[in-house]
Amino acid sequence: MPKSKNYNNVVKTPAPDWLAGYWQTKGPQRALVSPEAIGSLIVTKEGDTLDCRQWQRVIAVPGKLTLMSDDLTNVTVKRELYEVERDGNTIEYDGMTMERVDRPTAECAAALDKAPLPTPLP
Repeated sequence: MPKSKNYNNVVKTPAPDWLAGYWQTKGPQRALVSPEAIGSLIVTKEGDTLDCRQWQRVIAVPGKLTLMSDDLTNVTVKRELYEVERDGNTIEYDGMTMERVDRPTAECAAALDKAPLPTPLP
């Protein structure tokens, strides 16, 4: 997985209208450790993100959107790079297919309560 050199130097890009909001996997995903695992991506209008994956525990990693060679990419505070691609009403993200949902899972909402994103939620 490619890594960004310095997270603080990454220029944040506002989210396009089609991307701001809550996204979640539906059904089993090969990219996740178990068929019961859930992947979520939360994106604010300003471009702040939370990559939230849950199975037996929750791993929630904040980040921000940026443009890399004209590709919309989520850069996490761990400096991991994940391209975000639109495919009709779904997005492709780190090998997962996600669809828009009205709200995050309770576990991801709890992670947001503990460590809020710097800009307002969708």
